[in-house]
Amino acid sequence: MTSTLSQRTYTVDEYLAQEIASQDRHEYRQGEIVLMAGGTPNHNRIAGNLFAFLNFGLKRQPLDVFIADQRLWIPERRIYTYPDVMVVGQPIELQEGRKDTVTNPIVIAEVLSQSTRSYDKDEKFAAYRSIPNFREYLLIDQYNAHIEHYTKTEGQAWLFREYDGLEATVSFHSFEFSLSLADLYDKVDFAQAEVQVESDLEPS
Repeated sequence: MTSTLSQRTYTVDEYLAQEIASQDRHEYRQGEIVLMAGGTPNHNRIAGNLFAFLNFGLKRQPLDVFIADQRLWIPERRIYTYPDVMVVGQPIELQEGRKDTVTNPIVIAEVLSQSTRSYDKDEKFAAYRSIPNFREYLLIDQYNAHIEHYTKTEGQAWLFREYDGLEATVSFHSFEFSLSLADLYDKVDFAQAEVQVESDLEPS
């Protein structure tokens, strides 16, 4: 879940000053500051599993893997955000004047929740596509063993694949690496996920 900090418009410098001093993480969306709520245990298990396998599988390659707390700047859309998992090519390209904000992800993965699903699939994906280096996007369902995988092909075209069930294996195209959904969803409690969905859907 996300919530806007206030109705006023903030400059980039105002956002960064507040973000450095804050214990919480916020997105910056063209002048709006939006609180990023904490994830569920399943959300964190999935993101943690993906990070761990990628980080080990890509060792000694000119690639860095980051999780959750690494800020990304998307200049064309004037957005700061914190993807769940990013793979970034070396050398890392930082926002001018910053040492804490990257700009050149190759692969981004987001673990979907009920409150952010539409944003991650639509506006956020559109913003990510404005990044020149960006080539692969994974949308990972935390309630079922399901992945939507987008890979950039010729020009501005994107190839779409779906993976279902713990027996499936997702293969990356930006580098040589594959991961079974059984490993990605290790220790994920789908029964608890169903309870969470029912809770999210109840009227407040």
